Amino acid sequence: MSMIETSAKPMGVWKPVPLREQLTETGEKTPDFFVTPGEKLTLSCIKADVGSHTGHVQPHPRMLLKAEEHLTEAIQNKLIIDGVVFRVGDDINLAMTHTKGIESEEIHKLAFDTFVASGKIAQELSLYGAMQDILVSEFSGNVQGMGPGVAEIEFILRKTEPVIVFAADKTSPFAFNRPLYNMFCSPYNSIGLAVDPKFFTGFKFQVKHLKSGADGFFTSPEERTAIEAFLGSEEYAVAHVYSRRIENEPVAACSTTRLSFIAGKYVGKDDPVCIVRSQSGLPAIGEVVNAFHFPGLVPGGMRGSSLRPLMPCSIFNCDPTYNDGPPRVIGLGFQINRGSFIGPTDLLGDISFDESRKLALQIAEYMQRHGVFYPGVLPDKELEYGGKPVIYKIYEDRFPETYRKFKEFEKKHTEAEAKFIHEMEDSD
Repeated sequence: MSMIETSAKPMGVWKPVPLREQLTETGEKTPDFFVTPGEKLTLSCIKADVGSHTGHVQPHPRMLLKAEEHLTEAIQNKLIIDGVVFRVGDDINLAMTHTKGIESEEIHKLAFDTFVASGKIAQELSLYGAMQDILVSEFSGNVQGMGPGVAEIEFILRKTEPVIVFAADKTSPFAFNRPLYNMFCSPYNSIGLAVDPKFFTGFKFQVKHLKSGADGFFTSPEERTAIEAFLGSEEYAVAHVYSRRIENEPVAACSTTRLSFIAGKYVGKDDPVCIVRSQSGLPAIGEVVNAFHFPGLVPGGMRGSSLRPLMPCSIFNCDPTYNDGPPRVIGLGFQINRGSFIGPTDLLGDISFDESRKLALQIAEYMQRHGVFYPGVLPDKELEYGGKPVIYKIYEDRFPETYRKFKEFEKKHTEAEAKFIHEMEDSD
């Protein structure tokens, strides 16, 4: 049972553990199912918010235990090699190793069924936001577009394979843009870019336009300024980063789901996940985590409608309470041994991030004092909480006729844009 009981946390603090290791420790038989260095391995991290107690703070322990039951059964049935269930804020995250490749229907159905089972417990307990991220009633082959966030990479397993899984709560996919840029493009963050010849070939970025789902590809270092231009906008997010030293070798992957674009209304923040491989021609662990040392402003926080600092925190202190924030990010470090997880290391919980947390709280307080005035809240077009258009409609008679006409034009433009995007998706 992955619980640490403390007097400060009467419901206990969830400790993520590799489930294959847990099976071995309990004396249960584990299947002989592994991969060896030089063979392909897939690492999938799939997350969803399917209910939380006391608002949007944390899933109930019974929900997490149910998720472990599902992944443990998948290990015993040789569907996955190993799995870890962890949380940040109210999100349940499933990290799984397997040999099915990315976008596997079997793996995505496993995740979907796991979230539904945990969500049913949330419904039974009358928890807040039960099934929030499950936007459809039936699985249709891939959880992309069904609510959960997905980050996956398929790669050739190295002799030693350190990876970090980052998970954020109360924010959007944009939150990982600056850290990933700094990891793979900035020698001020990753000195290896300037001193390690293995870095000199650079990296390729797959950048997704979040509304249309279209992907653009950019190479670094040659196109660094173009990468900066796109990643500086909340309309774009990093989907993958590839090594150029080994052609099309994936080294990082992020979820890019925007729930409001799928549901057509605000149903919660997107809470992205990110996988980063490290060492041996890639950024060192210290360079990867250093990218989160500065708590930069990201969309999120209260009602998903604010600009707040992204605060690096421990897996044991990741409950966003103050104004639904600050937005949190955790980092779980693993070694992968023949497909099994060794770890995790609570990388962002280290004392070297204490000052970052203090700064994040100061920034959060400063931003909160703006109240409803920008930049205390996001611009109208970026707001994910849908109440303001209703307010504008109620009071439109306070303005001249030109105002109403402009609003009607603006609405038609938005509807035309949405129709265009759906037509493109259908044609794909």
